[in-house]
Amino acid sequence: MGGSNSNWSSGGATGSKLLEMLNVRVVGNADRPALVLSHGVGTDQSAWNRIVPYFQRDYRIVLYDLVCAGSVNPDHFDFRRYVTLDAYVDDLLAILDALRIDRCFFVGHSVSAMIGILAAIRRPDAFLKLILIGASPRFLNDEEYHGGFGEGEIETVLAAMESNYEAWVRGFAPLAVGADVPAAVREFSRTLFNMRPDITLFVSRTVFNSDLRGVLGLVQVPCVIVQTAKDVSVPLSVARYLKDRLGGRTTIEVLHHTEGHLPHLSAPAALVPVIRRSLSR
Repeated sequence: MGGSNSNWSSGGATGSKLLEMLNVRVVGNADRPALVLSHGVGTDQSAWNRIVPYFQRDYRIVLYDLVCAGSVNPDHFDFRRYVTLDAYVDDLLAILDALRIDRCFFVGHSVSAMIGILAAIRRPDAFLKLILIGASPRFLNDEEYHGGFGEGEIETVLAAMESNYEAWVRGFAPLAVGADVPAAVREFSRTLFNMRPDITLFVSRTVFNSDLRGVLGLVQVPCVIVQTAKDVSVPLSVARYLKDRLGGRTTIEVLHHTEGHLPHLSAPAALVPVIRRSLSR
């Protein structure tokens, strides 16, 4: 099991060490506004490979890996520290500090959308706009909220993951991608297989147990919610829920002819103009 690292205190690593640990890269135009791209669970920063070229001329792009990603040394994953999303927020803000970025545009996919929301609550002046792809404040249904999963369904997913990780990946990756895009399924499978199964299971439990509904009104930064027409993980009703409850000016962009939870992998041609439009208005 990955434990605490000698360079990793309860508050996270020092700035320069963290940049190295999380494979932080800065590409694009150093004289332009900063654009942070933050991936979801099961992928790493390579998920943005088909998006980055379209924004390199006009933005200083910051890419990094969440500590749970398979591209990060699993010894850096501290099971005592990453029990909530707050530690991931610490990492994001530490990256901005280490790179001396005072303000940025932030694009977050899935769990990173929630990380961005929490970071913007903690440090609103650091974020010009949040672009939230496949975002959900709560995956679990309750009486008046449809998150997409019943409690039994979540336990079934976690049990399948624990009992036979390879079989679970082979079944889950096509469902998550949604559309018939074999290259995207292969790529998502690759990055899922790169993750250590116990870390995937731990992080999945953290995400499924998270409930950010009560803090959405604290967000004052403008937000754009990007949602595909059909996402096995996030019903369209969740996008409307977010729009109604986020405290800042919020719009929804639905990718009407796109399915799946990973449009940056499966439909970059549809996603790029939406991100561009969202950044410019």
